[in-house]
Amino acid sequence: MTLLLTLDDGSIQRKLAEAVDLARDAVLADAGPDQVGAHVGVEREDAVSASHLFEATVSGYRGWRWSVTVALAGADQPITISEVVLIPGPEARVAPAWVPWDRRVQAGDLGVGDIFPTEKDDPRLAPAYLASDDPAVEAVAMETGLGRVHVLSRYGRLDAAARWHGGEFGPRSDMARSAPDVCGSCGFFVPLAGSLSAAFGACTNDISPADGHVVDVEYGCGAHSEIEVEVTSSVPVAELVYDDSLIDYEAAPEALAEETPEPEPEPAEASVVDEAEAPVAEVPETAEVQPEVEPETAETTADEAQVEAESASEH
Repeated sequence: MTLLLTLDDGSIQRKLAEAVDLARDAVLADAGPDQVGAHVGVEREDAVSASHLFEATVSGYRGWRWSVTVALAGADQPITISEVVLIPGPEARVAPAWVPWDRRVQAGDLGVGDIFPTEKDDPRLAPAYLASDDPAVEAVAMETGLGRVHVLSRYGRLDAAARWHGGEFGPRSDMARSAPDVCGSCGFFVPLAGSLSAAFGACTNDISPADGHVVDVEYGCGAHSEIEVEVTSSVPVAELVYDDSLIDYEAAPEALAEETPEPEPEPAEASVVDEAEAPVAEVPETAEVQPEVEPETAETTADEAQVEAESASEH
């Protein structure tokens, strides 16, 4: 066999690939002709064996194939059948990968009345009487005979911290990304005890979706204790408002000149003056000319005054 593997020039693989009819007869002997389809290929197993693949037309096995492994023991030896099996093809529906029963239980699967014991050597736990770098563990260890049997180990604390940090109440959640501030500065945040106090705490705000849950110090929500919101009217109000209920009109200078008439001059007072001494005043064209006092009227008035004076002296 060693000599056969060393001196092989490819003729053995060609003989194995050409044994299609032999492989079909082998699968027909195992299954009926109505369950065997066309030949779909050949796969090399090693230097002296190969597997021929045929479509499987078995009910409930859509996408599966018949695999017939043929082998050649020597150059002068006949080709033999090693095995005939039904295997899934690339489009076959198969069962999920095998998971041990103790790893199948996921978070949230534990129901009322269910019991799920921990492993004997669970790496998340450590004996409480052993000294550790966690002050909380050392405090419990001092309570000889009264403390807990097991406490969280370093691995257990790191595992819980990674799970909480990447969970629903961690800094990467949608709520935390849209929050105005983080839980570390919120008055409703209560830190945990022990070595986890620097990174985690509990929320005590009943309005928050994280109320009663362990939250990361970098988590946040819209119910932060230090949020201040300016309360304004829900109706938008413009900064500058114009009251157009009353309108004042102011005429333009051109229109004002056309509408305003020229003022008329006041009439001169009538008086008795000497025509020769009185200056002639220039009268505007638009003013009304006053009638002149006739000289006869002035002379008559003087004669009447002289008569009255003479009659008074006689009496």
